[in-house]
Amino acid sequence: MLLSEAKILIIDDDVDVLSAAKLLLKRHAKTVDIEKNPQKLPFLVTNGDYNLILLDMNFTRDVNSGREGFHWLDRILDINPAAKVIMITAYGDIEMAIRAIKAGAIDFVLKPWENDKLLATIGTALEGGKDKVVPVPEEKAKDDNKKNNKAAVDTIVATSDSMRQVLLTAERVASTDANVLILGENGTGKTQLAKYVHQHSRRADKPFVAVDLGAISETLFESELFGHVKGAFTDAKEDRAGRFEEAKGGTIFLDEIGNLTLSLQAKLLTVIQERKVTRVGSNKPIALDVRLICATNMNIEKMVTEKTFRQDLLYRINTIELELPPLRDRPEDISALADYYLKQYARKYNRPVNDISNALVKKMQQYNWPGNIRELQHAVERAVILSQEKTLQPDDLFLKSSAGQPATATGFDLEDMEKNMIIKALKRFNGNITDAARELGLSRAALYRRMEKYGL
Repeated sequence: MLLSEAKILIIDDDVDVLSAAKLLLKRHAKTVDIEKNPQKLPFLVTNGDYNLILLDMNFTRDVNSGREGFHWLDRILDINPAAKVIMITAYGDIEMAIRAIKAGAIDFVLKPWENDKLLATIGTALEGGKDKVVPVPEEKAKDDNKKNNKAAVDTIVATSDSMRQVLLTAERVASTDANVLILGENGTGKTQLAKYVHQHSRRADKPFVAVDLGAISETLFESELFGHVKGAFTDAKEDRAGRFEEAKGGTIFLDEIGNLTLSLQAKLLTVIQERKVTRVGSNKPIALDVRLICATNMNIEKMVTEKTFRQDLLYRINTIELELPPLRDRPEDISALADYYLKQYARKYNRPVNDISNALVKKMQQYNWPGNIRELQHAVERAVILSQEKTLQPDDLFLKSSAGQPATATGFDLEDMEKNMIIKALKRFNGNITDAARELGLSRAALYRRMEKYGL
């Protein structure tokens, strides 16, 4: 909708902020209401029929934690899940603003704002944003989920020879029921590859059940995986199927299998060998029809040598091994991965960014990516949220300082020089961002990015 037709509510405990915002917006919007007391939000949201709400991150009672902002954002979205909320925040609260967007806010603006940018942000929010929630019949939702899962699997990015070979092997293995062991560092995409195998198998229309073994305590292991009957223990108030039964006819994916103790390995081995599971508290075995895929980031062969992992279990789970290369060994994939996540998060957060500069691609290819694809995904998500431009630049991507990679002394000297120049400019103008940016020949947004980069 157009800004000229919009009804806007502004909530902030700072009277000056309210006055400035209303003075600006009343010349452009149909209606602008302001309120200092957030306690009135439920009534206003219920009865006001607002097209957009500007909400402060912090109020007097809770000066800088952002807790109240999250509380009131939740209240607004509880009342109206389709509400469009823009958070108002100081520069130092950017991390909280990003969390707020992930929690349901549509965007954020920094105080003090530039009028043109504030109007542009509001205009973009009114034009796009979240659609109203429409209930979906349960069966249709299940079908849609299957389609979405298949689509997600088909978007595995693989332009490098090493990844293409992994996917080729995975497709060949998928048509069989052979057990698969996926090896790779954290963040390399082991779960995604397991789904890829499942979706290319004859079991694709059956359940895919993923279990993080590293997150299950030893006391709950049998109940979680094998199920239990009513009365088997104090809290067993009804019969419950375990994860193996839930995967009937489909695939069970046991992630982080290297974390299991020897005693739990023995119990798992028995189930895999006999292809039967017995619920806790029962003596009636249940036949299993599941495809087994396991994964670990550990050196499992070394664990066998050290006798911390059973060799007979390893023989059972690794009929076929698929090893995912770390991202640093497949730089050809970095540009394509970054572009994929850029488009994904630009749609999700309704951001204007649609391209990545060559300079940023080069920077990403020179970085070591200790967190692999997961780190790249989060870095691009953050850059998309913070960027105000259509093309991501090197300054938009914040990476760990030389994490596990060599860097030239010249590079560090230049960064130190830039940081010192910014500090001197901020001191000279008593922290005034506009004057400091003008002195440095930067835009306010560019100066903000550099300040965050250097922790200023």
